[in-house]
Parts: sequence; structure tokens; C-alpha cells
Amino acid sequence: MSAPIEDIDPPLLSSHTLMIGKSQDYPAGYATARHTHSTAQILYGSSGVIRIITPRGQWIVPPTRAIYIPPGHWHEVHMLSPARIRSVYVQRPALGGMPTQCCVLAVTPLWRELLLAAVRIPPPVLPDTRAARLLALLLEEVEVLETLPLALPTPDDELLAPLCRLLQSQPDDSRSSEDWAAWLGVDVRTLQRRFIRATGMNFGAWRRQARLMHALAQLASGARVLDVALEAGYASPSAFTAMFRRQFGVAPSVFFEAEALC
Repeated sequence: MSAPIEDIDPPLLSSHTLMIGKSQDYPAGYATARHTHSTAQILYGSSGVIRIITPRGQWIVPPTRAIYIPPGHWHEVHMLSPARIRSVYVQRPALGGMPTQCCVLAVTPLWRELLLAAVRIPPPVLPDTRAARLLALLLEEVEVLETLPLALPTPDDELLAPLCRLLQSQPDDSRSSEDWAAWLGVDVRTLQRRFIRATGMNFGAWRRQARLMHALAQLASGARVLDVALEAGYASPSAFTAMFRRQFGVAPSVFFEAEALC
């Protein structure tokens, strides 16, 4: 039985208010109930690592990155480490051409300062005001932010679902796609075809992404790179570091060092 979904909007957010900001600090391990907003939410972590779970998959949000959550999308927020969260909730009429799906965003210094300024604006934010113009610029800048590959799609496929759950719980399992196809009782071409149709990725790409998401969560908790690499199924720390550099441009040992103050 699925968890109930709560409709939660910030206090003081009325139909006449374009936006409201919220600042809150959370301990490691804190998690919200499954909920939805009638507004879009732009969530920025000035420190800490967050996991967002939605019907379409999960996203990891490292420190100094942001995630955009469209209106009406149920989600859960899990703090993988102590986190300082700054969010703005934006009414639909102000959204314009914003994304229709969740996405993790690389944050520029300009966008960060716009977001932090927006969070501090007292409500109400009414049309044709300085605050409304600041919000418009904030949303316009989202269009030029880089989208980061930090999503793991959840396949809506009864055949693939148990395999995906197993690979997420045991990322070091090294069995091949042929082995898994035999385990499921299908040929390997069927396995690959269904993975692409359900997730947009082939089996190998989905498993690499699952391992990366697992590794990020472990690194956030303070685990050693050596332990993370082996637990994620890599033959050596150097192999893991090479993959990590390809994805993020830096070594895993320094990935979480840059944390903004606000």
C-alpha cells in the first residue's frame, strides 16, 4: 500500500502572492512525509546532501546545487547529512517556460545571490513590484543553468522493478546483463529494449547511475572513498575516481568541500 500524499503549501501563500521564501536547517536523517504543493518549489542546499524521491525516480542534490520541483508533483525530501535548505515557492502564473519535470541545477554565483535575496523577501510578493522583478530574473536565469545528471529513473515496468530494487540495495553485484536476463526469464535484447523504453537508459547506463547515486549518499555520510568504491562495485578506488571525474570534473574527495555561507 502506497504512502498517503499530503497537500502542503507554505503559510501566508495566497492567490495574490507570486512567491514566498523559506529557510530551515535540518539534521541528518530527517525526512518529510510524501507531499505535494500547488506551487513550484526551487530548493537550494547551501550545505548538506539531499535525496528527493518522486514517482518518476530519485534525485541526489549535493551542496551548493538546487532542484526544481514542478507544481503538483508528489515528493519526499530526505536529508543524507545535516542540511541548510533555502526554498522559494512560486505560483503557476509566474512560471512561464519553466521545466515540466524535476531537475538538479548547477548554481552560478549570480543565481545563488538572487535565490538568497528572494528567500529574505517578506510576503506578500505582488505583481509589478521590485520583488516581482527579482523573481522574474531568478526564473529567467534558471533557463541558462546547467542540468546535472543526478537522476535515477524508476521504471514503471513490473518485470524490471524487482531487478532495479535489488541493484539499488546491492550495487556491487557484478552479474552481466545476460545473467540478469536469464534470471528474469527473457533474452538480453528484450531486457535492453524494456530498460530503454521504461527509463531512457540501457541496462548498463542505469546500473552505473544507480552506483553513482549510492556512492554520493555514502560520501555524504562521511564514508571513505576506498569503502565507497568497493561497496559501489568498482574494482579499485582509482576506477571509481576516474568515473567520478568524468561525471563532475573533480575527485570525490573534494566534491563536498565547497559549501556556500548564507
